[in-house]
Amino acid sequence: MFTNESELEERLARPSAALVADLAGGRGDLVVLGAGGKMGPSLCRLARRGLDAAGRTGDRVYAVSRWTDRAAAESLAGDRVEPVPFDLLGDADLGGLPDATDVVFMVGAKFGTSAAPYLAWVVNAVLPAAVARRYPAARIAAFSTGNVYPMVPVGSGGSVETDPPGPVGDYAMSCLGREQVFAHAAATRGTPVAVLRLNYAVDLRYGVLADIGHAVLAGEPVDVTTGHVNVVWQGYANEVALRSLRHATPEVFTLNLTGPETAPVRRIAARMGERLGRPVTLTGTEAPTALLNDATRCHALFGYPDVPLGTLVDWQADWLAAGLPTSGKPTRFAVRDGRF
Repeated sequence: MFTNESELEERLARPSAALVADLAGGRGDLVVLGAGGKMGPSLCRLARRGLDAAGRTGDRVYAVSRWTDRAAAESLAGDRVEPVPFDLLGDADLGGLPDATDVVFMVGAKFGTSAAPYLAWVVNAVLPAAVARRYPAARIAAFSTGNVYPMVPVGSGGSVETDPPGPVGDYAMSCLGREQVFAHAAATRGTPVAVLRLNYAVDLRYGVLADIGHAVLAGEPVDVTTGHVNVVWQGYANEVALRSLRHATPEVFTLNLTGPETAPVRRIAARMGERLGRPVTLTGTEAPTALLNDATRCHALFGYPDVPLGTLVDWQADWLAAGLPTSGKPTRFAVRDGRF
């Protein structure tokens, strides 16, 4: 059980032996674009620790963001990550960004894009073109989303990487656009690219489990219309992102990134209620389809997530029961029309 955010950050930034071994085979600096987001700081810390453990103490980790939260930037600097204040959208010339051998692209626009769809397209599809021009020879690991797939039958096991996309809404379509822009760079410049289709990272301060737990704790009904989800420990997701750089190729390495379970929302809510000592009220009826990914390829290459679903649920309930901080930003995982 975690008693504060520092303990959570320490756990998220703990590199595995496999990550250290993969990093030991590389060289050069790492740039993380969009490092000020929900996953970015923990990924940067994980990278710094992993590089140090791999003997690459001289290779630098640059954390690029606007850094409106100065305390977050200073905290990273204290962990030997180098914050780089930079407005990726406001500055048309990305030449001011540090050079790097490896790039992790974490920039994205989701919430509010139903009212301003142009924002989704500029951030998710136009910006990647500029990044690809800035780093034509770097290995790029680009986060995408499982939303590029259509909803599938709950019993199907989820979409696999070779399934045709079927994005619904501007957010999902623009994320597929991001993938295609990086694929163009790979095809025309030979840029090595890895694309990571993520469904849904859990960090305890936010995520699907936090959304369900908040509702249970507040005595609010849990909607089970979207009755099944994929979730994964954020530490594992960050580790896979860093390890995927070894697999980046001009043919584009595409990977579903999530946990192994098709997790029933109803059962998660029930477990939360037991852990929190609260009655659970459900609303809606489970739809026959959901947004689900099959991450068999990911688990074959990188192993199973080191924190199983049951542990994540218990951690999340204990975190909420202790009144520890949360982001206040729901995932809106139950949205079925693609409007975020």
